[in-house]
Amino acid sequence: MGNVTFAMLTSVDGYIAGPPGGGELPMFGDELHQHFNDLARSTALCLYGRELYTIMQYWDDDDEDRTDVHEEFATIWRGTPKVVVSTTLTEVGPNARLVSDDVEEEIRRIVAETEGDVDVGGATMAATVARLGLIDEYRVYVRPAVLGGGKPFFAAGTSLDLNLVDVETLPDDTVLLRYRPAR
Repeated sequence: MGNVTFAMLTSVDGYIAGPPGGGELPMFGDELHQHFNDLARSTALCLYGRELYTIMQYWDDDDEDRTDVHEEFATIWRGTPKVVVSTTLTEVGPNARLVSDDVEEEIRRIVAETEGDVDVGGATMAATVARLGLIDEYRVYVRPAVLGGGKPFFAAGTSLDLNLVDVETLPDDTVLLRYRPAR
């Protein structure tokens, strides 16, 4: 059975994206990006919802303006199997599989059959996986910004009791808070 984690960057006030037309999380440098590359390298499977998957598809294409660290991430991302849960997409890119029916049953089966780390991408997808009781760890990467609204790290209606596992200071004034569900 896979070790399921939900990890995303968030503002100090808990938003992963600002309101339409509003502020966004500040970009970060190669040193923090290398941290994410190292995590991605150990990921056995990415589990995405439609919205984040379509954003992440950027990494499927070549971009001559990428730094070496960004190109390394693109290579890792392309090589990592992905499952995309969507009822609106009809196809997905390379090394990805689409799940549109029996979503809860499929997620449970995928997690049970995956050996290694399963990375859940996106707050909406994380809320679904959390409701199934399958998330083993939340990694909250707090960036030095206040967005004042937008899309929250935890989807509306999510209620969890968590235990703090670790706090780590990372480059670019980012703080990693690691939590596990209190079970």
